[in-house]
Amino acid sequence: MEVIKIITLIFAGLLIVVFGKLLWFAIKAAWGITKILFTLVLLPLILVGFAAAGFMSVAFIGLIIVGLFSLVDIIL
Repeated sequence: MEVIKIITLIFAGLLIVVFGKLLWFAIKAAWGITKILFTLVLLPLILVGFAAAGFMSVAFIGLIIVGLFSLVDIIL
């Protein structure tokens, strides 16, 4: 009887570890997809929208800020 309890505890512990790692991988993958969508779709649409609405100075400043953040991210 004791052996079954020990095996059950080992199984439960390993199950938590495996699904914890899968959950962590899923969160990292979702964050990566979100960053890609934001960078490739949402940010250019916002900048084009600002430029089309006549807020060229705001779009230009936003473009400079994003460019500096990208440059710092590449350097570091």
